[in-house]
Amino acid sequence: MRSAATIPAKVEAEPVPGVYLDGFATAPIAPEARAALIAALDMPANPSSPHLLGERAADIIDRAQRDVAGLVGCGAAELTFTSGATEANNIALVGGARAALRTTGRRRVVVSAVEHRSVLEPAGFLSGLGFEVVIAPVDAGGRLDLRELGRLVDDSCWLVSVMAVNNETGVVQPVAEVAALARDSGALVHTDVAQALGKISVNLEDWDVDYASLSGHKVYGPVGIGALYVAAGAPAPEPLQLGGGQQAGRRPGTEPVALIAGFGAAALVAKQRLDEDAAAAGRRTKLFLDEITRRQVRWRRTSGDTATVPGALSLRIDGCDGEDIATRLQNSVFISTGSACSSGQMTTSHVLSAMGLDHEQSSSVVRMMLGRYLTDDDVFRAAELFSAAVIST
Repeated sequence: MRSAATIPAKVEAEPVPGVYLDGFATAPIAPEARAALIAALDMPANPSSPHLLGERAADIIDRAQRDVAGLVGCGAAELTFTSGATEANNIALVGGARAALRTTGRRRVVVSAVEHRSVLEPAGFLSGLGFEVVIAPVDAGGRLDLRELGRLVDDSCWLVSVMAVNNETGVVQPVAEVAALARDSGALVHTDVAQALGKISVNLEDWDVDYASLSGHKVYGPVGIGALYVAAGAPAPEPLQLGGGQQAGRRPGTEPVALIAGFGAAALVAKQRLDEDAAAAGRRTKLFLDEITRRQVRWRRTSGDTATVPGALSLRIDGCDGEDIATRLQNSVFISTGSACSSGQMTTSHVLSAMGLDHEQSSSVVRMMLGRYLTDDDVFRAAELFSAAVIST
């Protein structure tokens, strides 16, 4: 056990040494969210405790729940806090399927080919429960093929799951149209809105979906907190955990008050700044592309002319390897690529494969998010360094 003398009294965060463009993976925390998180940490209490501090903790949760609901256009009571969108996706699909086994004979699940792994893997798990899992294709721009989806959704379909915004390309999916199509066959609808939060307007009631998954750290909130939306009239998924009955038993366990406070603060700021952030991200994206073009970088957008959220860039740099570019920039400009390391081997992204890209084409992809806290100087500096890395590969 460490003695008190060896424990630092205060740990200061070190400044980021470069330009952060990896917001697809995790957005930097908003100052307002950080302040709310720390303030809640300084007032420790269990929200279930029957005293003043417990009531104050419960009030913090209630306020945050309303703020998150305000960002996504739903009732506060329709939200259950989770550890993130991954858990929310698992509750919606696996918990929902377990409930469906008792209540309906429908056994088909349709998911898009470009879903996050936290949807695709739970969907695959459902095959062992007797469900037929069908993959809906996308076009070359990464947008769902609605005509093909219409052929896959029939009277045997229990659930359709289509994300609102893709986490690799930033492509916006037609969730409202998907929901309307599913309703014609009586199917339920789930959408992962993690990458849409704070980037485009989200209204779950208008979209007419049954379930939605949210993530705090994609919207400038803390890591480790998210939420599951269950529409008031939708069948309730079975909980995946059993315990103290918190959150109406939907996700038992003592609520992480500080993380919830941070999520709520981030959601409130995102709603207030939605138009401002979108305009700034669009302008910075143009600045970046204009600058690398001026510096003779040959690029093409992976999604072509398909609509993406403001600030999202997935670029093919033909003749270059994305991993080489990212490695050259690893201490100065922080980006991601179109490949992933699995068991020591580089594998092609399933998203890019679904869009028709082969391994060589996928290897040339880099992705970045030009988010809220970048300055124009940051963008010019990133473009300069990125261009130099491309030219030197």
